[in-house]
Amino acid sequence: MNWRDKILDFDSLNHSDHELMGLVFDIQKFAIHDGGGIRTVVFLKGCPLSCAWCANPESIKGTKEITFTPNKCINCRKCLQACPQKALSQGCELSSTPVVDRERCIQCGECLKTCYAGALNIIGRHVSLAELMIMVERDRKFYDQSGGGVTFSGGEPLLQAEFLKAALQETQSLGIHTAIETSGFLAWDKLESVLLHVDLALVDMKHMDSQQHLALTGVPNENILANLRNMATIGLPVRIRLPLIPGCNDSRENIQRTAEFVKQLPNVQSVDILPYHRLGERKWAQLDSDYSLSGLVPPEDSHVQERAKIFRDMGIKVRVGG
Repeated sequence: MNWRDKILDFDSLNHSDHELMGLVFDIQKFAIHDGGGIRTVVFLKGCPLSCAWCANPESIKGTKEITFTPNKCINCRKCLQACPQKALSQGCELSSTPVVDRERCIQCGECLKTCYAGALNIIGRHVSLAELMIMVERDRKFYDQSGGGVTFSGGEPLLQAEFLKAALQETQSLGIHTAIETSGFLAWDKLESVLLHVDLALVDMKHMDSQQHLALTGVPNENILANLRNMATIGLPVRIRLPLIPGCNDSRENIQRTAEFVKQLPNVQSVDILPYHRLGERKWAQLDSDYSLSGLVPPEDSHVQERAKIFRDMGIKVRVGG
């Protein structure tokens, strides 16, 4: 798919005569790093970017997916017979664990019923708006006491625009603070209508050079930067999220350019530097995907602090680790 086809057209998404549903891959309660206070974070599936360092590769595809963890498999082979689509097969060697044919798999879940060791799992489940609001309202006393609220993340939550907008409206109607975490890779005329129901936007910045951004994430950055300027124009509070990836975007030149850009945005509350870690690497293998940054070493704290100082020297509030 050409990157231009990835810029979201909300009018083509999620229109149905049935109950409004969202496809989520996780809902985290009592989160403290995603918008202030104690929060519920709703992770919606699907993303137009494909960042080389992505710690949640299960968030990229906008459909349910099956994962397989070989070191949990006891090789009982019961899943092979259970699968009605014959999407599971034995490997080349007799002692090898099952192989998943992802083109044939329809995520019916029959194999999971026989996998007592928990080696097989399905990522993604549909949640109704009503069900989500019940979960959200249960914890409103914690939001009220801590200045927290609800954050919609991903993936890219705006890929499920109709569900997201409705959820934001319902959350605000309850008097609960709303936040979204977004790549910013969207058409502004569509994004603006959703931002009316957002109290805080957490916006990722990956690289200031558009060609490097394209190489690292699969899309260029011009419309991301334009949207950040537009958010400043409407006065929407923004926190910048900057993943710091050794050898990819952590050069002094790129950080300096990033700080100079952010300095022009009066609505930016802070910059959150998120140092690279390897916690998501195993997830790529569970999806039978190669991790292109395998073996990359996380940055030393001194290096992270040196880059953070560039922002501080320009009078920009910066935090390390979100």
